[in-house]
Amino acid sequence: MNTRTMPAVSVLIPASWTPEQALAVLELLNDLRDALCAIHGDRIQDMLQQEQGFAARDLQPSDPDSDDPPF
Repeated sequence: MNTRTMPAVSVLIPASWTPEQALAVLELLNDLRDALCAIHGDRIQDMLQQEQGFAARDLQPSDPDSDDPPF
């Protein structure tokens, strides 16, 4: 699945949550991240590196002989 074509998603966090409820959600997210990394970690890391590689390549000047400085 290409993350570049996924629609934006917004999440509304209730302001009425107690600090304990917010902490419970954070702990759940941490546990979910850990479980996903245990199962798919290597493949996720490969995909992130590919995406970062594409992003880095996109930032490179298209004409290496241009007079613009590389910074």
